[in-house]
Amino acid sequence: MPPKPWYSKGLRFECTQCGNCCKNHGDYTFVYLAEADVVRISAHLGVSPQRFLAEHCQEVDGWITLRMDDPACPFLEEDNRCAIYPVRPKQCATWPFWEENLKRSTWEGAVKKCCPGIDQGTLVPAAEVERLARETEEWYGE
Repeated sequence: MPPKPWYSKGLRFECTQCGNCCKNHGDYTFVYLAEADVVRISAHLGVSPQRFLAEHCQEVDGWITLRMDDPACPFLEEDNRCAIYPVRPKQCATWPFWEENLKRSTWEGAVKKCCPGIDQGTLVPAAEVERLARETEEWYGE
């Protein structure tokens, strides 16, 4: 039986709607898009996938990413709301429960520094944390 993860009793997280996760932070600069994200977002915006890709995306190391020319996501509005919230990318919907964030040093370091909702609010059970992390990895085909 493998050892229990450090977060075996769950992790506390509550979104404060500060918008920090939508801003560039060192390694947290890319918003990756799967084909399904492109289709959903372009339909929501009322444009073709080709137009959405041309106007809002770039390719980085073989991945489609949102173009982050400004210090924040192009869909982050002045009130820190997401203009595409109902169809936001999977990466955004599952923040902060990404596999790479579940390393204790990352969670308590870079993630907590970026996000004031870490260690706040409702306890998210470890099984749910792992489901979200796994779902994100599978979404992007990893």
